[in-house]
Amino acid sequence: MSSQDEQFQAGAPDPAASSTDDGMTWWYRWLCRIAGVIGGLSCAFAGLWNCVTINPLNIAAGVWMMLNAFVLFLCEAPFCCQFIEFANAVSARADKLRPWQKAAFYCGMAVFPVVLSLTLTTLFGNAIAFATGVLYGMSALGKKGDAISYARIHQQQKQMDEEKLTGTLEGQG
Repeated sequence: MSSQDEQFQAGAPDPAASSTDDGMTWWYRWLCRIAGVIGGLSCAFAGLWNCVTINPLNIAAGVWMMLNAFVLFLCEAPFCCQFIEFANAVSARADKLRPWQKAAFYCGMAVFPVVLSLTLTTLFGNAIAFATGVLYGMSALGKKGDAISYARIHQQQKQMDEEKLTGTLEGQG
């Protein structure tokens, strides 16, 4: 095996490990990926539109938005970047990130152009990219528990409080 093959094997994600680590269901993972691709498209078009101006801050925000689109495509849909030889390695590394790391990265990427140039184009262009970060952030919070487990926990806590209360009352008497 060549060193390049070894690097590719080391960079390739283990599907069983990634699905158990982050606790995301398959449909939520696809929702996040689709939101990332749509967010990349919106960033690309809005960034291109933002560059058609003479204001240097708008041009800088537009270029940053197109860079955001490229990063979103590279991380979420590497098949869109087949002409780049390191696309699969970057995607594999991005798949290894925890959901909260992706959330912070995507939201931070989407906020920067808005801070740079606050226009409707930058707001609407980065909204879906920011929403992708929010989706990953929500998956980092975990699943919502069911009512039965909450009732059981509440009952156990109530029982422990009653035992503490009766223990202190017996200690006083």
